[in-house]
Amino acid sequence: MAQTSAPAQSPAESRGELPQPTRLDDVKGWFRPVDQVLFDWFLTLQRDRGEAGDLLELGAYMGKSAIFLGMYLRDGEEFTVCDLWDSPAPDVSNSAEMNRSYATLTRRAFEANYLSFHDQLPTLVQAPTSVISSRVRGASCRFVHIDASHLYEHVKNDIEAARELVTTDGLVVLDDFRAEHCPGVAAAAWGAVATSGLRPVCITATKMYGTWGAPEKTHDALLAWLRTRTDLVHVVEEVAGAPLIRIDGKKSASPAQPESRHRPGPATGAAQRRRAPLARRVARDLLPPILTRALRRVVHGRR
Repeated sequence: MAQTSAPAQSPAESRGELPQPTRLDDVKGWFRPVDQVLFDWFLTLQRDRGEAGDLLELGAYMGKSAIFLGMYLRDGEEFTVCDLWDSPAPDVSNSAEMNRSYATLTRRAFEANYLSFHDQLPTLVQAPTSVISSRVRGASCRFVHIDASHLYEHVKNDIEAARELVTTDGLVVLDDFRAEHCPGVAAAAWGAVATSGLRPVCITATKMYGTWGAPEKTHDALLAWLRTRTDLVHVVEEVAGAPLIRIDGKKSASPAQPESRHRPGPATGAAQRRRAPLARRVARDLLPPILTRALRRVVHGRR
């Protein structure tokens, strides 16, 4: 999550109505196009390489990135999403953060958003992310997205849990690792690089993509692909004795989006018939009588 305050409620939400997004952009959240592009690239690469494993997201807010991740779930795999939603936070600091930032958060809204795009919910763990190691099998996840608390101790624990749960060459994505309002995330992320062997592959304005496996093959493939993208600017930096790709995605085009069951379709049948009387009423009220009579003759096929 890239901001500390939740977007304002819509009139429907203020009345207690569940959201019915017609497209992914209607879902509240801060999942930028460049990171959508990179999620798509990494997850597609895993598929093409035949890398098996589950998906895991720690911290979901209203479900924007979870909905996107759900497109890449394959038969026999499990997608687990862990968030507090309406539950009380486990400590005073986290409770203050939740009340300040995510006061409108509800599990029912997440579920309504997710089911607008997918037929089934992921496995939901409504609890602090500290429980996740007891809910997900060790070394089972090929892709882990960490976007929960911004507090150092919590993020540090989430990264340590991810290390236990990720497959040998699995990917972990850390959100807000360089945001000025989240110094705890930065400290935990770079601390993992310095002390736990986390090897970053690339970074964007908000996310770090890394692995505890061997990143060289993925690094080379990513560089080759980036050279084909005119909407992504990249630079290779030397960090902690290894190359790191820094990606500027301000002009990034969005990848293919999940389709909502609420998306509007072309007007047909009754909808077209409902519009016709309105057009005639407007013509009758606004046009001179001679033009109105001529329009009626055209509509009814008379000359």
